[in-house]
Amino acid sequence: MPTGKRKWSAGVTRRSDALDLESDVFKQDDPRRIARSLKRSAEHSRRRKSSPYRSAMSMLTFYINRAGRNLPEKRRTTLEAAKHSLRRLFHRS
Repeated sequence: MPTGKRKWSAGVTRRSDALDLESDVFKQDDPRRIARSLKRSAEHSRRRKSSPYRSAMSMLTFYINRAGRNLPEKRRTTLEAAKHSLRRLFHRS
């Protein structure tokens, strides 16, 4: 299988039609910082097709799912905490 076909999900993260993400946003160690960055990107995007909250949460969930079992436990914990921070930023329960 060609390399370009196997790495389609990395391209989605880089060239998403929903959000213009800050570079290396998912590599940050602070969950609140990740959540604020996603919120800012979602609110400023003119290309998203759903609400800012839904777009931001979808991108975060996509990244977590894409990494799958290769995501270290510490990283997964940080990203899951970013989900909770994102819910709080958007006043969701």
